[in-house]
Amino acid sequence: MLLILAQWLQTLTPEFGFFRVFQYLTLRAVMAALTALLMGLIAGPFVIRRLAELKIGQPIRGYGMESHMSKSGTPTMGGVLILMCISISTLLWADLSNRFVWIVLLVMLGFGAIGWVDDWRKVVNKDPEGMPSREKYLWQSLVGLVAAFYLVFSISESSNMGVLELFFAWVQSGFDLSLPAKVDLILPFFKEISYPLGMLGFVILTYLVIVGSSNAVNLTDGLDGLAIMPVVMVGSALGIFAYVTGSSVFSKYLLFPHIPGSGELLIFCAAMAGAGLAFLWFNTHPAQVFMGDVGALALGAALGTIAVIVRQEIVLAIMGGIFVVEAMSVMLQVTYFKYTKKRYGQGRRILKMAPLHHHFEKSGWKETQVVVRFWIITMLLCLIGLSTLKLR
Repeated sequence: MLLILAQWLQTLTPEFGFFRVFQYLTLRAVMAALTALLMGLIAGPFVIRRLAELKIGQPIRGYGMESHMSKSGTPTMGGVLILMCISISTLLWADLSNRFVWIVLLVMLGFGAIGWVDDWRKVVNKDPEGMPSREKYLWQSLVGLVAAFYLVFSISESSNMGVLELFFAWVQSGFDLSLPAKVDLILPFFKEISYPLGMLGFVILTYLVIVGSSNAVNLTDGLDGLAIMPVVMVGSALGIFAYVTGSSVFSKYLLFPHIPGSGELLIFCAAMAGAGLAFLWFNTHPAQVFMGDVGALALGAALGTIAVIVRQEIVLAIMGGIFVVEAMSVMLQVTYFKYTKKRYGQGRRILKMAPLHHHFEKSGWKETQVVVRFWIITMLLCLIGLSTLKLR
């Protein structure tokens, strides 16, 4: 919005060259981060008070950690604050004609709406389980598949009209259309090795990345500050990949596919970092507010969507290794428990408790130890992911 205003003012008063600074992507990214950060810090106390007045408190599962029972009643759904700050800051500083900005925003808000309904049912019905899993996955799948079908055409073309033309060409071809090399699955650390996915393969992979990352972040969000800081670090790293793939010069030099328009996602990533740090101010131990599913599902889906656009799905799995391991720990625990119960008549567990962070708590680690150590691991993984920019 401010970019449009600056361009308009520049045409009216060409003698004032100051307005040209808004053309610089890096400046707008810095301003987006600052805007989201300040907005979150200022609005945070009001949002927390309002959530407390509405008695939107976090219910704690009866089979959960005993040390967490004292957190019952802490205001939840604080993810609304994060999404508000990201959305407003992005709309202020991003190029609103950019299709990638809009699809990431819509996916984030779509998953945020699913999380909001889930949290609301938990609060109103006093039910820690919230929305049934089948219903939740149904809506997640709907949003994820719509996004996947749009992205396969959007990444393949460099203009909004080109997206429509490619879609109609796909329909006219009998749903059989070859895709350009830049939508192939890229293997990190290799220069020229990539695997063509085809239309169906791309859609399935994109769906799995978006829905999978959304639920992985949601499973990680179990301790004060545990999920939000890795989201900030992974999102910031993806912003660098977006800047590279959006630049014809850098993408050619670093042997990355050039995806026109993807660089504008740096604005979104910067806003995510600013909003996340502002939320961490209130979410650090002992937390004054929890983000809830409305924040965790939305942020995870946004990370997955950005990774697909910049063609770094595998790098996302590396940098978000904490999210992956947390999700895998739950899947393995549940699968093994059901298998042993069916075979031996009594369920057995691999971990003391899932997700993984609760296993370490059961093992004697303090909550703050788990959180900070997971942060350190995420920082190392992000550095490994960023190293793929040059080590190819």
